[in-house]
Amino acid sequence: MAVTIKGTEGVSKVEATGSPSSSTFLRGDYAWAAPSGGKILQVLQATKTDTFTTSSTTFVDIPDLTVTITPSSASSKVLVFYQLQSGASTHSAIKAVKTIGGTTTDVLVGDASGNITRANQKIYTNGWGPNSAVVQILDSPNTTSAVTYKVQCGNPYSATYYTYINRSQNTANFSYDVRSSSTITVMEVGA
Repeated sequence: MAVTIKGTEGVSKVEATGSPSSSTFLRGDYAWAAPSGGKILQVLQATKTDTFTTSSTTFVDIPDLTVTITPSSASSKVLVFYQLQSGASTHSAIKAVKTIGGTTTDVLVGDASGNITRANQKIYTNGWGPNSAVVQILDSPNTTSAVTYKVQCGNPYSATYYTYINRSQNTANFSYDVRSSSTITVMEVGA
């Protein structure tokens, strides 16, 4: 196919391969091609609008903050984005986990160090809140099987303290307190 280009240097004739369309571009080697890599192929989201409270000293799933995605290619990456509104009566932690074929692993937690809890973020509000935690993780699941991502929370300090989701520890009916919502969003990013 011949392509005519007009510019300040006059008229040139360029021989290009492939077919032009609204979904292709002309590469530097004069070939029409579809863009590749970095495209968002699918987006899924789960939302939690009610509250959740736990005194668990180990990590537990936060109800409703679970989403399953099946990558179209093993070379795709998955961008995991969650925003969590939370409160705590003392030290609590949150993290994302993924499950592939029955095996669950943490997603981007800190390195092991003695008794320190491995997580994405720590929650410490001492009664007030809720505070916002925003986490973004670019994961490489290396599979075309279903991958389930979840957000978990726990209070490793003591079972006499609580973690609160979408609310603060305070339960007084004051207008300056809030009930909020939390989400987890996953996006398949083409390689």
